[in-house]
Amino acid sequence: MFVGAQSICLAEELKVGIPDLDIFETVFSGEESLAYEVCWTGGIKIGDLFLQVKKNDIGGYVIHARIKDYGMFRFFYPVDDTFATFVRGRFKLPYRYEVLQNEGKGDSVTRRLTRYDQQQLRVRYQRDDEEESLVPVAGTVHNEFSSFYATRAMDLVSGNDFIVPTFADKERNEVKVQVMEKEQLESIIGTVSAIKVMPVMKFKGLYDKAGDTVIWITDDTCRVPVKINSKILIGSLTAELVAYDNPACGKYK
Repeated sequence: MFVGAQSICLAEELKVGIPDLDIFETVFSGEESLAYEVCWTGGIKIGDLFLQVKKNDIGGYVIHARIKDYGMFRFFYPVDDTFATFVRGRFKLPYRYEVLQNEGKGDSVTRRLTRYDQQQLRVRYQRDDEEESLVPVAGTVHNEFSSFYATRAMDLVSGNDFIVPTFADKERNEVKVQVMEKEQLESIIGTVSAIKVMPVMKFKGLYDKAGDTVIWITDDTCRVPVKINSKILIGSLTAELVAYDNPACGKYK
């Protein structure tokens, strides 16, 4: 995440993180897919999360994401959201972000389009048929999804926190990512040594949050996110990895 002239930290004297390009090669093999079961407090499954990275035909990549409701939850609040983040360049910075949110009963569909000019340091944002907004930014930026992928490729050493500039809620946010201790974790890919990271997000983003998000990432070159926990307004949501495929990571075939 997080490159160029903006590599000097502006907050708490932390530096903007620089991803390990060798790990990037694995994460952005163009064939990785991740699937998660999302459970509410107490282990009640309410949805599924799917993430996939594909190469596009102009030399970059597309991070596809889908969040889908599950079971009885769809009768209370149906959700079928899709996201496409188009990234390119050495550090996989976004240049286009498409969101289609289909939530709630009835025909509640929201479309969002964000275009990033990383050279001119400006972002164009449009929701549905509203007038497009042009927002200048103080440096290069990621979005919620590209920052997640770039975080995986950082030098994740306990105590070595870093900054991830992220465009959310129509402004550039310097998100501090805390690198915590390692834990042994049981997962679909076996018992793994996982590094805990916690992005401290002070913006609302796509969904209301009431607390911190913690991500458990395998301590190897595959950097598989095996578990994600987020505090929400009522309780918490936990996403557990249920399927993983990446031909570039033979360790977990």
